[in-house]
Amino acid sequence: MLTTTRMLLVPLVRVIALSLLAACAGRIDDSAASDPAGSLTIGQASQTLAAEWEVDFHDDFDRFDPANWQDQRIWVNDEQQCYVPGNRHDTREVREGTLRIRVVDLGAPAECDVPDKMGKQHPPTRWVAGRITSKNRREFVKGRWTARLRVIGSGQPGMFPAWWLLGARNNEPPVQEADETVCWPMTGSGEIDIFEHHSDGGPDHYAARAIKSDGTCGGGDWQALMHVQAAPLAEWHEYAVEWDGSDLRFLLDGKEIHRSAGQGDQFPEPMFAVLNFAKINPAPMTVPSWTMEVDWVKHERRRP
Repeated sequence: MLTTTRMLLVPLVRVIALSLLAACAGRIDDSAASDPAGSLTIGQASQTLAAEWEVDFHDDFDRFDPANWQDQRIWVNDEQQCYVPGNRHDTREVREGTLRIRVVDLGAPAECDVPDKMGKQHPPTRWVAGRITSKNRREFVKGRWTARLRVIGSGQPGMFPAWWLLGARNNEPPVQEADETVCWPMTGSGEIDIFEHHSDGGPDHYAARAIKSDGTCGGGDWQALMHVQAAPLAEWHEYAVEWDGSDLRFLLDGKEIHRSAGQGDQFPEPMFAVLNFAKINPAPMTVPSWTMEVDWVKHERRRP
């Protein structure tokens, strides 16, 4: 496993106070606003905050890089599709500088050799899909994860594209390290969902949340910390989660849309990223394939 990036995160109180002041006051002209000492404008404070972050991982998908990603084959949530590896049926194509994660309709059922957590075999299915993970490739403690992506034709029955994080000691396949023994969603196998589009709620919305653990294997509350956000999903947007203290901040195009107070402390473990497109019900697809297109993924950390 690559060495995990661990960040020591020290807030600059004076700068953060100015940033909060700007947020509360609304839109403030940078030339007129300054700190109490008259030496730091709101614009300068914003630039200082931005300068505190540095990129320690970035993939712009010029190619599929196995140093960053691997296919993940798993069956969860009674999903209808079968995850297939190696871009079989164009389910995880990299082309023209973007990654396409797809659900593809084969037209007729085919055998699926993917079992669930209990060893039950997935039944034959006509739908195949792509799922990639940075597990044992790129794993980080806290920081800020961001992906620029879009989903065409949101709201079609069964759609379930997602961009999310999972604890590095998760015991689901592929199990490649001796410490991958922790069941979901216990600490070490916690889950943060940055972007999930549930088609049963209609088009142009997504969910962002932390999964609240009840301290038992499989005991995850999906609803308690969920935020549902409207957004035109066919357009390019940057979806991010940031945490360097006690809170989780969910961002859309760099603006905070939701904060889970105190939840940052619940995710101290290294976490890896997942990009996948699932099909959550057997409704027929009206088009041959669905696509989530990803321009880039990056992780940032606070400068020490």
